[in-house]
Amino acid sequence: MAKEESSNPKSRWSLTGMTALVTGGTRGIGHAIVEELATLGATVYTCSRNEAELNRCLQGWAAKGFSVSGSVCDASSRPQREQLFDKVSSLFNGKLNILVSYPLICTLCIGFYTLGMHL
Repeated sequence: MAKEESSNPKSRWSLTGMTALVTGGTRGIGHAIVEELATLGATVYTCSRNEAELNRCLQGWAAKGFSVSGSVCDASSRPQREQLFDKVSSLFNGKLNILVSYPLICTLCIGFYTLGMHL
């Protein structure tokens, strides 16, 4: 019984009702983070520079019943980051609980405060 509980991520804790933005969520560690957050019940938004890869991942997450959406974005581009902020702010009604960002784009945090989103 204890082993069964520990293998079920939702038995550890739940992120139901929480929102998350994961940049670069279609590959590697970013992909694993999207999966874990969604498994725990978070509503996740991700972005990728590669549209085909993003669409493939979004289809896979939908098939698993995860609440994940996303868009094409080169987060190193300020105008594209601003569009990303607008999309996420609109989708999450200005509420963002979790931000997972690569160091290259650590200016995301500053951008959210500038645009009035609360982390």
